[in-house]
Amino acid sequence: MRRGKKYVESAKLIDRANQYDTAEALDLVVKSGKAKFDETVELHVKLGVDSRHADQQVRGAVVLPHGTGKKVRVCVFAKNDKAKEAEEAGADVVGAEDLVARIQNENFFDFDVVVATPDMMGLVGRLGKVLGPKGLMPNPKAGTVTPDVAKAIADLKAGKIEYRLDKTNIIHCPIGKVSFGVEKLSENFETLMNAIIKAKPAAAKGQYIRSCVVASTMGPGVKINAAKLIG
Repeated sequence: MRRGKKYVESAKLIDRANQYDTAEALDLVVKSGKAKFDETVELHVKLGVDSRHADQQVRGAVVLPHGTGKKVRVCVFAKNDKAKEAEEAGADVVGAEDLVARIQNENFFDFDVVVATPDMMGLVGRLGKVLGPKGLMPNPKAGTVTPDVAKAIADLKAGKIEYRLDKTNIIHCPIGKVSFGVEKLSENFETLMNAIIKAKPAAAKGQYIRSCVVASTMGPGVKINAAKLIG
């Protein structure tokens, strides 16, 4: 695979065999973020669990102290007073049966997160086949199925993100933008890693955090010393 000139230049800064301390790794990510746009910084954590087993799932949500740097569009399924509450709290899209029809018939997906009141889940369930594969299905563990829609919207707008294992037992999450600088990225990183460590399933055996890599959108990955994170 041929890499661009900027990627090759950035890769020279990084020793691929080395595992760095968090601040040093994030400093390298910031220095290697050379794209013309403000690149997203992502965290990739491989865990020593088996996502095929229900008792080894790792999933939850956490509010990053400095947000992700991305404007989040929130879609809410609610009726009556709860719909009004959602609109007042700054939801971008609010609806019920009309919204289900719009998503089914018009392929409408102009939103990043879906929140639903518990009484709406029977209705939202009809959209499982389209929302599920996009990772948009509301979930009580992520705080997106809740009677308190105003708090859910406020948290999401403030930088709440969901973390969950993929099929290869890796969690991929944004932790901010290159422009945040090392200090803010470090605080976001620490908040997310603490949540992942606390979410360790009782059934997990052996080394829990197998590897931890940070990278900007267009830049090379930088390994972080995982043993120090738990120590």
